[in-house]
Amino acid sequence: MSSLNDFFIQYGYLGMFFASFLAGSFVPFSSEAVMSVLLIATDMNPIFTVLAATLGNVLGSIFNYGLGRMGNADTISRWLKIAPHRLEQAQRWADRYGVWLGFFAFLPIIGTAIAVVLGLMRANFWGTSAMFLLGKLLRYILVAGTAVALS
Repeated sequence: MSSLNDFFIQYGYLGMFFASFLAGSFVPFSSEAVMSVLLIATDMNPIFTVLAATLGNVLGSIFNYGLGRMGNADTISRWLKIAPHRLEQAQRWADRYGVWLGFFAFLPIIGTAIAVVLGLMRANFWGTSAMFLLGKLLRYILVAGTAVALS
């Protein structure tokens, strides 16, 4: 793990962006851990770190949204290894809450399914992206605040 931390420390804000993009896409990855290490072990600016993380994570969710928009539920479930019941659960929530559901795309496990389902449903791109942004920004502010308080 140390060499991975060294990689992200070496690349700073770009490393934070990359880690967050991976975490926001279908790749299981903890950008919160990377952010915490960066803010505790370096003198990186918390505001710029939050912005890099938010941008990367939102683009990762937009990537998932795009996959959903281009695919169908069976293919998405098989290729992205999202359990069909997770997609069905996200579909029910999306039917009920629409683009507002995008706010919760930061949640572990179901966040990817939420973004993909919103794409499958052809939910409004701009409204969905705005909800991705709001949810992820608030999460990273909380994570950064906690890491700075602990350092």
